[in-house]
Amino acid sequence: MAILKETSQEFVKSIIKPRSKWSRKGDNGRVLVIGGSWMFHGAPFLASMAALRTGVDLVYLATPKMNALSIRSMSPDLIVFPLPDAKFKTGCAQRLIKWLPAVDCVIMGPGLGKGCEDGLKLVIKEMKYRNIPMVLDADALHYDIVRLLNDKKHVVTPHAGEFNRLFGVVPSNKVEERCTLVEAKAKEVGVTILLKGPIDVISDGETTYLDHAGTPAMTVGGTGDVLSGIVGALIAKGVPSCEAAAAGSYLNGKAGELAFQRKGLHITASDLIDTLPDVQKQFDKISE
Repeated sequence: MAILKETSQEFVKSIIKPRSKWSRKGDNGRVLVIGGSWMFHGAPFLASMAALRTGVDLVYLATPKMNALSIRSMSPDLIVFPLPDAKFKTGCAQRLIKWLPAVDCVIMGPGLGKGCEDGLKLVIKEMKYRNIPMVLDADALHYDIVRLLNDKKHVVTPHAGEFNRLFGVVPSNKVEERCTLVEAKAKEVGVTILLKGPIDVISDGETTYLDHAGTPAMTVGGTGDVLSGIVGALIAKGVPSCEAAAAGSYLNGKAGELAFQRKGLHITASDLIDTLPDVQKQFDKISE
């Protein structure tokens, strides 16, 4: 039986590392986001902006060239790499691997669409060779892809439907049963699982966290992409993956709660990105 813990303000405070006043660009994390398709340009943008708002120094976004110009116009803060095809096939993956800069975490899946498994497998093989942790979400969540990770430093972030697609099991609404299931599957595939829901369950098979932060207003599309960006950013900044997933769940939920206070049941995922600095600045520390 895994050790059961709950997220809290004190928990997040304990794992956020101080930033050195002598640090330079890149020292506080570099993230690569791989996502987007002809239909979905918003998902990778939301994940990327969430990573920036979580405090990393650099975010690279690899997305189909049809999306690149519009995303560049949405923010000058992202480094956008245009992929040649609308689908993330092996040709896109090979081109990306040749270009790949030094990064501390890779987020894969937001908005990718179906039919990208072969390209994802190539990137996963390369990232494992480089010992770079990964966060997989959305269309990257397939069992034959996830089982390639086989290391709890990698995080997968399914909702109940994606969990069912991965493992062929619909998670129970009973928290205790949900915990037992997530723990068992985390051990089975050897990764950290963040099962999203009204109460998020996070486990690497040895330690399990429950997170109660959040609001029903967060059923709006895109909040899961924001969560992936937060988790990836925390990993890139040096937080161990299971703790990063748990803290990311808490911060995402608190950002949603604050957005709900301001706008009620009318929030968008972009509102979470806007509230993230207000939620996180209480954890800011600078060291000599």
